[in-house]
Amino acid sequence: MGPSAEPHRAAEDEAGWVERAREGDQEAFRVLVERHQSRAFALALRIVRSPVEAEDVAQEAFLRAWHALPRFRGDSSFGTWLHRIVARRALDRAVSLRDRRRREASLEQAWDLVARASSAPASPGVANRLRLERLVGGLSAVQRAAVTLYYYEDRSVEQVASILGLPENTVKTHLSRARAALREAWLGEVES
Repeated sequence: MGPSAEPHRAAEDEAGWVERAREGDQEAFRVLVERHQSRAFALALRIVRSPVEAEDVAQEAFLRAWHALPRFRGDSSFGTWLHRIVARRALDRAVSLRDRRRREASLEQAWDLVARASSAPASPGVANRLRLERLVGGLSAVQRAAVTLYYYEDRSVEQVASILGLPENTVKTHLSRARAALREAWLGEVES
C-alpha cells in the first residue's frame, strides 16, 4: 500500500470507529476522543483564550458529540462535525466570558505581568508572536474563531464557514475586518 492510500485507510478506520460509537460503544468513542482532543482543545483555546476554559469547552463539546452521535448523518467527516461543535461551544463561552473579563484585569495588564515575570529577554520573533497573540485576543470571538481556523489551522473559507455555521461571504468579511483591525492595532502600537 502506497503513501497515498494511508489517508484513505485512516478515514475508513475512523468511519468504523464512528459507526461503533453511534451504536453506543464507549470504547470506540474514547478512541475518537483521543484522536481529536488536542485539535479540539487548540481550537477552543484560540477562541476563548484561557486554557481552563478551553478544556471545559472541549469536554463539553465531546459530551455533546456523544449525545448527538446517533443523529450524526456523516455529511462531513467526524472531525469537521466535531470542530463545528467545538467552535460553537467556544463562541458561546467567549460571549459569556466577555463580561467577566471586563471586570477582571485587562488583557493588556495581563500581558504586562507576563512580560515582567519573564526573566529572560524575548527574541524579536517571540515578542512579535506574543504581540500578535495579544492583538488577536482583542478581536471579537467570531473573528478570533475565523482567524484561528483559517490561518492557524489552514482551513479553507468554505470549511471555516461550515464549522462556524456562517455563509462564506460572512467569513470573508470577518477575516477582512480582523486583518484590518490587526493591521491598525499593530501600526498604532508602532507609532506610539
